[in-house]
Amino acid sequence: MIRLFTALEIPDGIATRLEALQQGFEHARWIERENFHITLRFIGDIPENIAADVDEALAEIPFEPFELELEGVGEFGGAKPHALWAGVKPAEALKRLQARHESALRRAGLPPDTRKYIPHVTLARLRAAEAPEVYRFIAANNLFATPKFEVTRSVLFSARGGTGGGPYVAERFYPDDGGES
Repeated sequence: MIRLFTALEIPDGIATRLEALQQGFEHARWIERENFHITLRFIGDIPENIAADVDEALAEIPFEPFELELEGVGEFGGAKPHALWAGVKPAEALKRLQARHESALRRAGLPPDTRKYIPHVTLARLRAAEAPEVYRFIAANNLFATPKFEVTRSVLFSARGGTGGGPYVAERFYPDDGGES
């Protein structure tokens, strides 16, 4: 079995800005900068032979470079917050790409992802965090924004099982630029 997800990489300059947010919060397990990403589709634990079908389906998705911006911060978990994140400014190109990933993975035989897609970059996993403390952090950083950055490919990542947060390994790039892998 292999745990997989598809995502977009975060450029170095943007990662530096995200790192600057990672302070002043006692109950956070901060995500390492090399593990910053914008998830397109969590796939989960699948057999290796299905992973080959996933790769083939993703390789067929047309990809046109586009620009994204990050803005704002938030949390997942509501009254029991478990993650802090930086938001992604709405972009039609991102919505289209995410929908194409979802469709391709269904064609490869995976069940649909029933969760609402909320593009974000996870900053921290939270342990025993109180909601008021989380909302103070959000209020102090709610004007966070980055310049636009270009997205030139998506990535199929593998992850170890457990609590999340990396390390992640880039398994394939789409489109395959013949570079890293």
